[in-house]
Amino acid sequence: MTGLGTSARRGKGRDRGSASVEVAVIAPAIIALLGLMIAFGRVIDASGTVDAAAHAAARAASLQRDADSAQAQARTAAEDSLSGDGVTCQRTEVSVDTSGYSLDVGQAATVTATLSCTARLSDIALPGLPGSKTLTASWTSPIDTYRGRQ
Repeated sequence: MTGLGTSARRGKGRDRGSASVEVAVIAPAIIALLGLMIAFGRVIDASGTVDAAAHAAARAASLQRDADSAQAQARTAAEDSLSGDGVTCQRTEVSVDTSGYSLDVGQAATVTATLSCTARLSDIALPGLPGSKTLTASWTSPIDTYRGRQ
């Protein structure tokens, strides 16, 4: 019977340190997964910022009396909104559908602003991350039905 007790004690000794090895193998994977989750969350946050900038652009355009002023104010509002929220775009495109300004006063009309922002992933996700992402958002805002248009 002493032989059985000795082999049982040797079996326990073989498991020593296996938890340390498991942690050493699994910890980098968990840290990488957490890093990716943070990066995706920050990209989603930047996408929300671009959406808010498109909203600001459409609203600013809808407050103008003519299509040319609407284009200029939309671009200014979008850039101000993006810089105020800390999103730096390599390339920013603001296009505004001002066809509503050609309608007569008394007719319901809208302005649609579409914003496209190409940002480096190292700026919006995690420092050192290569590549870039184009974030696009569109928003429509009504033009006052009874306000004079040119």
